[in-house]
Amino acid sequence: MVAKAPVYNIHGQVVEEIELNDDVFQAPINKELVHQVVLMQLANRRHGTAQTKTRSQVRGGGRKPWRQKGLGRARVGTIRSPLWRGGGVTFGPQARDFGYTMPRKARRAALRSVLSSRFQEGSLRVIEELTMTKPRTKSVVEALKNLDSQRALIVTDENDLALYKSTRNIPGVSSKRARDISVYDVISHKQLVLTRAAVPVVEEVLSGV
Repeated sequence: MVAKAPVYNIHGQVVEEIELNDDVFQAPINKELVHQVVLMQLANRRHGTAQTKTRSQVRGGGRKPWRQKGLGRARVGTIRSPLWRGGGVTFGPQARDFGYTMPRKARRAALRSVLSSRFQEGSLRVIEELTMTKPRTKSVVEALKNLDSQRALIVTDENDLALYKSTRNIPGVSSKRARDISVYDVISHKQLVLTRAAVPVVEEVLSGV
């Protein structure tokens, strides 16, 4: 059976019905693969900038503080020892890149899974258009309320700066270009709102391998 979705206007009224690509919106849901892709995307967002100095990086300590024997004190070779205040840190964090990648085929399969999940649970809305000449948060809030999608990811066919500025200060709402959406973007919002023009773009990207 071909998947179909109603198309709403900004007032929440159904104006037409469109067919959706079954390969994209009726794909098998692979939760394990989705989990792996989300972990990858979160790892790629990490800033591995935490770093401490080892004993070889701490300044000073070029000479032995005192002689080896005869003073009744501990044997010390350098003030850069981790045992000393101001010395190096043993096994401390070092700057590193946590990012890694997965095959494109796996990433796209995971994205098809979450899109299909949103469609099957009724959390996907297709809106006729949501164009704005200038940023206006109130208009977006009203449109989402009419769609019963107050905490949603809005997907457009092209970058829309006015829409971005209108949604960035609404809690739980954000906007993305169709070619830039990720698995984490979709699952981190309760609803998914696609513009009519964004649907074929998403299908074009994900219908192939």
